[in-house]
Order: sequence, then C-alpha cells, then structure tokens
Amino acid sequence: MNIAIIGAGNVGGALATQWHKAGHTVIIGTRDRQSTKVQKVLDATPNMAVASIEEAVHQSDVILISTPPTAIFDLIAQMGDVTGKFIIDATNAVRQKPEPYATVYHALVDKTNAEAVKCFNSTGFENMQNPVYHGEGIDMFMAGSSLKAKEIAAQLAKDAGFGACWDFGGSDKVELLEQFALSWINLAILQGHGRNLAFKVIKR
Repeated sequence: MNIAIIGAGNVGGALATQWHKAGHTVIIGTRDRQSTKVQKVLDATPNMAVASIEEAVHQSDVILISTPPTAIFDLIAQMGDVTGKFIIDATNAVRQKPEPYATVYHALVDKTNAEAVKCFNSTGFENMQNPVYHGEGIDMFMAGSSLKAKEIAAQLAKDAGFGACWDFGGSDKVELLEQFALSWINLAILQGHGRNLAFKVIKR
C-alpha cells in the first residue's frame, strides 16, 4: 500500500517504520521537513520519503492521522481532495475535543469524502515499535462504519506485528474505543504498571 503518515511523533513514527519494514511505500507528510520528529523517523529509516502534507496525501491510498485532535481542521484543508482514500484516525480526544465533534473520526466523516476508521489509538507507542510479547503479537482494536477501511486497518495491524485486530463496532463505538485507550493509560501510567503493558483478548 501507499501510506501517508500525518503526525510523525511517537505513534506515527513507530508505525511508519513498521510499515516500511513490511514493504509498504510510506511517505511522511509534514509542514516542516527539518522538525525533530521527522528527523527522528528518518534516523530510524533513512530512505523514508518526506513530502508536504498535500503531496503525501495525493500520492497515497491510505492516510494515518496521529496529531493533536484540534489540528484536524487545518489538516483537512491541507490534505485537499481525499475522495476514494482511506483515513485511519489514531488520535485520542480524551483531553481536548475537536469541537463541535466528539472525535477526529467524526470530523473526518462529516468534513471529507474519505472512508474513515478509528485504529492504533489504544496503546502506547512502545507497543507500536514492538507489539510482540512472549513470541505472540498483542491485540489491536478498531471502530467505524466503513467495512473496507476496517479491512485495511486490520491488514496494517497484522503487517505491523499485531495479532488480532478486534472490531469494536460502528461509528457509535468510536468514543468507546477512545475510552478504552484511557484504560491502558490508567494501568500503564496512572497506576504505575509501566508502558510495557498490553491487551490480549482470550476466548474459551
């Protein structure tokens, strides 16, 4: 796949590197090619492509957004026409919402013609860099109404080294998935168990 990464911080940078290793064409979309975050990704993967946000989106079929939620309105303007593209919302609006929307996902659905999915928001970046515990991939989770976008997110989760990618449900479950992210934050950080902690669904 051709994938644009918008927001090359810890999560976006980790996924960019993982997907590049898996053989995908990854482009970092940025307004500042010299930023510390972009340079960190390039240090990890020197031949990673970098372009403007608009050009990265134009060249890609899949777009990962991993930015502060309130940046989404500027990003939508910069991305241009995204009709027929798939956008993965990896943000969490648990501290500040992109008003009047509850989440970035809902803003994308209302403001663009892309097919959106919420995914890669429910664990720390360390688990993006290495999602394997005791020889087995941890689980990822997704939500949204586009079945095709979910298929792509599930495949990219597998390509990044995750195990199953569990479907939380439609658009009405996106906020629940963001609350689920708070559960990881609570255990890993607030309760002091450490960031090397992850979720795995077990069925009997």
